[in-house]
Amino acid sequence: MSLIIESLTHLGAGRANDGTLVPRTLPGEEVALRPDGTAQILMPSAKRVAAPCRHFKTCGGCALQHAADDFVADWKQTVVARALYAHGLEPEFRPMHTSPTQSRRRAKFSGRRTKSGAMVGFHARASDVLVAVPECQLVTPRLLAGIPMLEALTVIAASRRGEIALTVTDSTAGLDVLVQTDQRLTDQLRIELAGFAQHHKLSRLTWVDETVVTLRDPVQIFGPGAVTPPPGAFLQATEDGEATLRRGVMEIIGGAPKVVDLFAGCGTFSLPLAQTAEVTAVEGEATMIAALDRGWRSAKGVKRLTGITRDLFRRPLEPDELNRFDAAVIDPPRAGAAAQIATLADSQIRTVAMVSCNPVTFGRDVASLVAAGFTLNWVHVVDQFRWSPHVEMVASLTRA
Repeated sequence: MSLIIESLTHLGAGRANDGTLVPRTLPGEEVALRPDGTAQILMPSAKRVAAPCRHFKTCGGCALQHAADDFVADWKQTVVARALYAHGLEPEFRPMHTSPTQSRRRAKFSGRRTKSGAMVGFHARASDVLVAVPECQLVTPRLLAGIPMLEALTVIAASRRGEIALTVTDSTAGLDVLVQTDQRLTDQLRIELAGFAQHHKLSRLTWVDETVVTLRDPVQIFGPGAVTPPPGAFLQATEDGEATLRRGVMEIIGGAPKVVDLFAGCGTFSLPLAQTAEVTAVEGEATMIAALDRGWRSAKGVKRLTGITRDLFRRPLEPDELNRFDAAVIDPPRAGAAAQIATLADSQIRTVAMVSCNPVTFGRDVASLVAAGFTLNWVHVVDQFRWSPHVEMVASLTRA
């Protein structure tokens, strides 16, 4: 029996006319299900393309390599538009921006020992099967070239049957590696790992919550500042995507003399804004604020930047605190920022640059601001999570 794919879910799976979810299919396609649950494409969509990566059939890291780039861009923008339409909002959308291939500067690999050594890669879709990805088209060339090093590290860090997580970030000084394992760190192992890091020219090597060695600071450049983020700290997925979001934020904030940056992280937006404005950066993680402060102190030609450690979910800035500022930037995690949005709505701030990675909470939070008198001027959707169902966006909100 054949099925007709009618639409895609928000996770990118095809939804058939009988409600069946069929991954890696496209609207309009006629498919038949094989006994293993995979789809035999009987009538392909005109938007179906050959996957650019040879690992796509087995690797679960990407979901949409079978779709043309223009289809994916339109679909992602539609997902954001529908989240806003659900609240009666129909703003102007700027043309979609998609980061190029081989531009992801951070990846979380899995590592497992084998009889002949080790395997490092990503899991197959909805499976604990590990797939090697030596020709991954998603990550930067330096991350890809580091896989043999990660395999050697897995031999050291993983037990015979266990699996470890390896978070690797491409920095200006080389690879920054965070190992998450159950294996205990001993003095002898510290010595071995320090030699390993030096041999492979790593910038920093962290074992669970202990930095074993820092040979060179794994710096990220945020505008005028050079910042060394804590191990595993949040970082925009690609430099290209970050630059696009930053341009949008800078345009929205304009010449505002005093700006508050909420959920500031390590200063992705705070440091560039400090070139023209006095900035107060608020973030829940003290280590991120410390990294931001060091980056600001080393920057030249910037105005005052004050970092505050504060849990904005439990203690959002109140309206009287916000009223000291002319504009706000807010970039919350996927859960959104309902409590902080409520106090922003009650404040006298007239300009808000909102950045989000979740269309649903984005729509909810924007609707709250619009109900308080803000106008949603425009939305720019940025796809720095290429071939995945994830998406980022920046929006301009102002009120008289």
